[in-house]
Amino acid sequence: MDRTLDPFRELFGDDVTRTVAMPVDVVLAGDDVVLAIDLPGVEWSSIDIDAKERTLTIRATRSTWTADGLQWLLRERPTGTLVRRLTLRKGVALDKAEAVYASGVLTVRMPVADEAKPRKIAVSHVDSGWVIGGRVEPTS
Repeated sequence: MDRTLDPFRELFGDDVTRTVAMPVDVVLAGDDVVLAIDLPGVEWSSIDIDAKERTLTIRATRSTWTADGLQWLLRERPTGTLVRRLTLRKGVALDKAEAVYASGVLTVRMPVADEAKPRKIAVSHVDSGWVIGGRVEPTS
């Protein structure tokens, strides 16, 4: 992906890497940053999400098939503990994050922090005056 067209570069650090074992999509949906992480074949109770400072760490365990007489012909799906780390920039409210796992997809929703939302600044008008110390003082 062309870095100049990456709208999430400000929210996620430059060290976000693609991982075949745990691919992720990130979208801005209204006032929320939403991550959709593919985790097919993972038991929901094995999923663990930690947020420390600005790093989001997602862990999950996928078990391997075991049975007597099983002979592997092709084995491409990773098993064991899968880990994905995303470094977040300031601008998301991690303390209000929520996660849901359904149909093999982990969805993490994080609201955009209030201080990161755009604001309108009202402009007032006076007929005359001087700016003194950052305040408009009317002339006499």
